[in-house]
Amino acid sequence: MSMEMSKPVPRPGILDIAAYVPGKEHAPGVARVFKLSSNETPLGASPKAIEAFRETATNLERYPDGQAKELRQAIADVHGLNPANILCGNGSDELLGLLCHVYLGTGDEAVITEHGFLVYKIQIQAAGATPVTVKEKDCTVDIDAILAAVTEKTKMVFIANPGNPTGTYVPVSEIRRLQASLPKHVILVLDAAYAEYVRRNDYEAGLELVSANPNVVMTRTFSKVYGLAALRVGWVYAPAEIIDALNRVRGPFNMNAGAIAAGAAAVRDQAFTEKAVAFNMLWIGKVTQALEAIGLKVTPSVANFVLIHFPDAEGKSAIEADDFLTSRGYIVRAVRSYGFPNSLRISIGTEEANLGVIDTLTEFMGRKA
Repeated sequence: MSMEMSKPVPRPGILDIAAYVPGKEHAPGVARVFKLSSNETPLGASPKAIEAFRETATNLERYPDGQAKELRQAIADVHGLNPANILCGNGSDELLGLLCHVYLGTGDEAVITEHGFLVYKIQIQAAGATPVTVKEKDCTVDIDAILAAVTEKTKMVFIANPGNPTGTYVPVSEIRRLQASLPKHVILVLDAAYAEYVRRNDYEAGLELVSANPNVVMTRTFSKVYGLAALRVGWVYAPAEIIDALNRVRGPFNMNAGAIAAGAAAVRDQAFTEKAVAFNMLWIGKVTQALEAIGLKVTPSVANFVLIHFPDAEGKSAIEADDFLTSRGYIVRAVRSYGFPNSLRISIGTEEANLGVIDTLTEFMGRKA
């Protein structure tokens, strides 16, 4: 005779998941706030994307295109891909979740790295599988550590390249070595959310690897350089068999019409994108140099943010720096949950915001304990 439960109970493992906590947005009591906690582009979205979004407002009674054909074709045209190998979604977060839902289950393992995007662990656990976390080396993904963690239970490997919150990257030669060494049934997931910002000859987002191998997928987002974070636009490039499997379980209208139209216009406006990248390259160098000059350690970044490490000294900790910045209206990201208890991640913002952060941290570091 079964016992009747007094209330609905989630399946085992769900309540063990630590919910994702976004970067803070507010500074109580401060008249003007600069939000530098979520790696949003200071240039905003392309005017062409904004106009495309507005035009969809005249047909709100109609369902969006469930295949997102306009967006998939635009991405394919810009990157030289087959649109049949592209699936778009409600941000790359949805697509990462779909991959776990389709390919992971109880008893399976998926390898992640200690400073990797927190959503990987959440989605792995949500699928009933076990996340296996490996150490990084000098804030960079360690390929040998990943390979050492692979067992007969391993079904997926997740790599953020460039990394978040580190801003470091793994050269394509190392990614190829990893793929060649993995069992053929293990899916290598390359999360290239910040790929557009990288200007290094030895970096490759994953397009060639996906095209040449049946067990590699690449995810991308429109929330960073394209400035469409509010619309939640992401895409995955994957072998046809994987795209087919994901399409069988995704929501039939998982993207809204405004997101599809704006995304297509944004990716086609590469002149605006290059402007955003150039602005970022200029200021990430200036911010890094300025913060190092006042005695702070900054992890070299190829993305649109910097990871700043604070001294282990009274009055100079990351927590105290965060409070000091917030009091002046600069909202940044504490990264204790990413394994950096005495560090802060700061997005590259407008010229005014960047200069303000530099001045504020200069004052902070010059204070007497």
